[in-house]
Amino acid sequence: MPEYKEIFENNRKWVAEKKRTNPDFFKKLATEQRPEYLYIGCSDSRVTAEEIMGAEPGEIFVHRNVANLVNGNDLNVMAVTNYAVRYLGVKHIVVCGHYGCGGVKAAMQPIDMGILNPWLRNIRDVYRLHKDELNAINDEKQRYDRLVEINVQEQCVNVSKLASVQQEYAKNGYPIVHGWVFDMSTGTLKDLNLDFDHILKDIQEIYNITGK
Repeated sequence: MPEYKEIFENNRKWVAEKKRTNPDFFKKLATEQRPEYLYIGCSDSRVTAEEIMGAEPGEIFVHRNVANLVNGNDLNVMAVTNYAVRYLGVKHIVVCGHYGCGGVKAAMQPIDMGILNPWLRNIRDVYRLHKDELNAINDEKQRYDRLVEINVQEQCVNVSKLASVQQEYAKNGYPIVHGWVFDMSTGTLKDLNLDFDHILKDIQEIYNITGK
């Protein structure tokens, strides 16, 4: 990691390189953004959306928090998602977790985590909903990895409950919600291949807020 003052020198070098390879890069960057993806990921410093997706600035709208949660009481993620769907018109919403997630691991521990307790309770609730499957996994690491995957799945369900998502999908056929997991040990992304249509139809028995 560079020293603080080196960061600005690195920035100048980055600007110079971008201008060398693409003179109009910053002119284009300064125009209105039109990303097709909303990425909801973990705050972990090792997992950066643009890098793992091979994307350029302006191509992904990003929200990150501890353990990539979509909590209806979190005005931050609610505002980001609403803006991305209603105003940016994103076509895809990705919830991306990662194996080795510290937030998920903390939620698996039967200890008081202080101020983190209300946040981690969301993951503990995911464990409670899927405890039979998870408790049947004897290997602790495999159980931990599986909870990472299930947590992503449940956050995708939470995204699908949102009025903005349901209404825009009914009107336009998008956004489509995807669940991914990043494996830091290999650098690869795993698509959980969630059936968004099935999830949406299932939850709309209770959470239908399309007005139809």
